[in-house]
Amino acid sequence: MKYGLLITAASLAVACFAAPVAAAQQSGPPPEWCDAPASRQFDFWIGEWTVTNPQGVKVGDSSITREEKGCLIVEHWTSARGNKGQSYNFYDPETKAWRQVWVAASEMTDYSGALNAKGEMVLEGVSRLAGGKTQKSRGTWTANKDGTVRQRFEDWDPKSKTWQESFNGLYTPKAG
Repeated sequence: MKYGLLITAASLAVACFAAPVAAAQQSGPPPEWCDAPASRQFDFWIGEWTVTNPQGVKVGDSSITREEKGCLIVEHWTSARGNKGQSYNFYDPETKAWRQVWVAASEMTDYSGALNAKGEMVLEGVSRLAGGKTQKSRGTWTANKDGTVRQRFEDWDPKSKTWQESFNGLYTPKAG
């Protein structure tokens, strides 16, 4: 009899906790997280891209998709040299800011920011580089009228107290 009661109590506990978790998983995040206009501000970056430097030389490919019921923008980057990295981008309605977490074998960066008055997505954060060095960084994404996207990264130089460009890529949609 003791074991029967114990099994019944355990079954009841599982049912009490499983039902709300299952309901939360089925319903997903609140609509304002993913359906608000602000959560669509970075949609211009979604696509399959060939990336070139200012001289027109291919520097990589990028695949950018919307995932998790539209709440997350995921980037898969492969450089022309074969190095890879990923970024996870989302709008946080509580802070009213965009976040990007970039992860690669040699670097991790956590950025936050917003769309500026010019329509550019500007995110700033700190990069942690291999060897333990940290670097204040800024990324700017600009949607161009011809359907391309300009992505620039800059690192803060504490000696000159200026931003120094570290990457300038033009994202051009792949055909097809």
